[in-house]
Amino acid sequence: QVQLTESGPGLVKPSQTLSLTCSVSGESITTDYNYWSWIRQAPGKGLEWMATIVYSGSTFDSPSLKSRTSISRDTSKNQFTLQVRCVTPEDTAVYYCVRGRVGGEYEYWGQGTQVTVSP
Repeated sequence: QVQLTESGPGLVKPSQTLSLTCSVSGESITTDYNYWSWIRQAPGKGLEWMATIVYSGSTFDSPSLKSRTSISRDTSKNQFTLQVRCVTPEDTAVYYCVRGRVGGEYEYWGQGTQVTVSP
């Protein structure tokens, strides 16, 4: 069974960099044809895709976030990480890490971690 667990600071001040980590168990993040993504949901809004790292290591970032995001991985720890630079209160959301198969939909979700951006 694949399990994903998000970890993060909970509270971040405006203009700082938010760093979130997703720890994966039950499967290697380098397993062929899987992709690993970060998605968030702000209060009262829908799900927003933020970034993806593919099994090969290729990365993709949402253009709507204006180059503020970076996604990376640590294969030795079986983790992948999202950084969001220059956060504002609009980045307040529940952040989820997810796994899908290339060409398919999200199959596994973490439980989500609340991030609040406030002075």
